[in-house]
Amino acid sequence: MTDTHTAMSISDVAERTGLSTHTLRYYEREGLMLAPVERASSSHRRYTEADVTWVTFLTKLRSTAMPIGTMREYVVLARQGAGTEAERLELLLLHRMAVVRQLEEMTASLAAIDYKIDLYRHSAGGQRTAQVMEGNDV
Repeated sequence: MTDTHTAMSISDVAERTGLSTHTLRYYEREGLMLAPVERASSSHRRYTEADVTWVTFLTKLRSTAMPIGTMREYVVLARQGAGTEAERLELLLLHRMAVVRQLEEMTASLAAIDYKIDLYRHSAGGQRTAQVMEGNDV
């Protein structure tokens, strides 16, 4: 049972993690919590520090575009505990490879955007310089 002094409400956890209460409920409904979230006698959710740490990890997975199904697969393995490390490692390594590919694509896209910005700056800068010299500062 959770110590009532360390238990947090869903709004406390939302504030700490930057997630909405809706998202926290969604994670729970989708079976993404490592352990069931305890309930107070009023049936309000009571989160522990361990729950917050887990939710923070889930947000890292989501921010790297890990699909909910893959997250659920990871959670199932994590709940099984010892003996599933190799499978969890494999899942994370595959996801890491996907994230690296995304980063490479984003880096290439950013380079294309920077190239266009540079072209426009030179083009617009040249036109702006001519306009200022002509007294047409727009």
